[in-house]
Amino acid sequence: MMTSSLPLHTLSFAYQERPWEENLATLLGLFERALPHSLSLAPELCLTGYAYTRMEEAAAFSQHALEILQEASLHKALGLTCIVQTPQGFANRFHLFSDGALVHTQDKAKLFPLGDEPAHFVAGSTEAIAPFTWQGVRLGVLICFELRFPLLWEQLKGVEVLLVPAFWGKERKKHFETLCEALAIVNQCYVVATNAMDEHMAAGSALIDPFGVTVRDDTHALLTCNATDKPLQTMRRYINIGLSCPSSKN
Repeated sequence: MMTSSLPLHTLSFAYQERPWEENLATLLGLFERALPHSLSLAPELCLTGYAYTRMEEAAAFSQHALEILQEASLHKALGLTCIVQTPQGFANRFHLFSDGALVHTQDKAKLFPLGDEPAHFVAGSTEAIAPFTWQGVRLGVLICFELRFPLLWEQLKGVEVLLVPAFWGKERKKHFETLCEALAIVNQCYVVATNAMDEHMAAGSALIDPFGVTVRDDTHALLTCNATDKPLQTMRRYINIGLSCPSSKN
């Protein structure tokens, strides 16, 4: 339950063809602008992009960068995915840092065939796509392609804030924007959707409340809104589909 307003941020930028250190510096610069006690989300694989020809190097750089980002997360929270090396292979892993600590990880379970992801990544478990609690707020994560699976929406029923880091193509921009807005309305929650801003990407990063009211501006790298309990309570009480109101939680 959000006892007061929770500032939410999208941190969007282009990164696929840029030096990795430059991507890290850009992300740190945006995160520095985030409000205290806020929750920020960066795009999918924003440190290295899909470095299929340099996977081991990308995993090593990501590990180095994650240590820096963890230290930078004092008095605020940051979510992002990156390439990690596991005994089974490489994974596209979501990390949530808050107050200098790692509080949640989740591997991408639905790999995008058109992006050749199954040939390079090991899929995570769909069972791991479940609500978790951070500072009293119920959160959930869907990584890019996972947004297209309604059964996964069901697994996240009851969350208050849903995070969607993405690397979503320009040709399907309407799909991304429509699905994110529908996700907020169907699950009666806030959605933080952050997409890459590379030339061939859809951009479309947005902050969406349970009524579907959307903050979106493709000309800005950092977007902000304040999440509060009131829209969650109002929607879940008067458009009752069986979700508990935040105020009813223990």
